Amino acid sequence: MLKNREEAGRLLAQELVEFCNDPHAILLALPRGGVAVGYQLSVTLHLPLDMLITRKIGAPGNPEYALGAVSETGALYWNNEALSGRSYSEGDLDTAMRAQQQEVARRVALYRKGRPFPDLTDRTVILVDDGLATGATFFASVTTVRQRNPRRVIGALPVGPRQTVQEARSLLDQLIVLRVPEPFYAVGNFYEDFTQVEDRDMLHFLALAEKALVAHHPP
Repeated sequence: MLKNREEAGRLLAQELVEFCNDPHAILLALPRGGVAVGYQLSVTLHLPLDMLITRKIGAPGNPEYALGAVSETGALYWNNEALSGRSYSEGDLDTAMRAQQQEVARRVALYRKGRPFPDLTDRTVILVDDGLATGATFFASVTTVRQRNPRRVIGALPVGPRQTVQEARSLLDQLIVLRVPEPFYAVGNFYEDFTQVEDRDMLHFLALAEKALVAHHPP
């Protein structure tokens, strides 16, 4: 059991200490909970923190059931296992996808405020979230990062189910996972405090991380 996202970030930082002060490394956190974890990694390892905005594409009539995900760069991931044997029409899937693309665009405008997506060319990208469930948003995020010509892609996750963790490991150069419990029901079950991270909290974490990094590496 993890106390909260902050503790998860500190424990992950212990596993990633080799990247402390690495000029080629960058943390990309999935909003919103992943940013709280990423903040602790940033201030401990003295690495820049940014975000990767990705949204789950829910099933028509059952939005909590992930059929796939889409990222802010347009990268798509479809869960073939979830789609197998289902009778969703192309129109239904297109409608669900477009709805999430619109939400991604809204969040990009709100969170980035005109700032571009970071340049990942030849960088070590550490992809951070507060946990893995179906993996849809995380897998879409990995696809996004791979399309940007990084040097390495590393996953940093506090908790996830064995099958999804194995799939994630196959897509990454390295994967750090603190807990792989069985049985697995939901990410929040493995935190004492899993309070929802609001937009203002996430933006505050990003601002604090940038301030700490500038203080550690003055321009």
